[in-house]
Amino acid sequence: MKDQFIQISLFYCANSLQEKDIGILCSKIKDIKIVTISLPCSGKVNLLYLLKAVETGSDGILIVSCKLSDCKYLQGNYRARKRIESIDELLCEAGLGKGHARFVSMEETGKIDTIISAINDMYKTFTAELQVSQP
Repeated sequence: MKDQFIQISLFYCANSLQEKDIGILCSKIKDIKIVTISLPCSGKVNLLYLLKAVETGSDGILIVSCKLSDCKYLQGNYRARKRIESIDELLCEAGLGKGHARFVSMEETGKIDTIISAINDMYKTFTAELQVSQP
């Protein structure tokens, strides 16, 4: 397990996280490679971007949006949530299983902790899968 690493692609709304937040987040996460992709709105992400992330080596995808009722572009975060549900279904059909794609909506307090918790949950899922698949 030590020679393997887990990579997560983190797509985030530029209105929900700042660069300093990303720096803090990455400094608190160990044993996981985080690839960050900033978007003007989480609703701008499309299924092809998400599939490309998996194709290029990501074990998981996390979309971080602004608070659901506070989207600057009205419905962008709702569209992002629907897309993450769709990609999770596609990845499950492809044999990866559920839980490889997640959506996090930012609340006023503890936004970094919310993301860290989601990443750690994904990490636990992936390491459990790796242990099951190893002889």
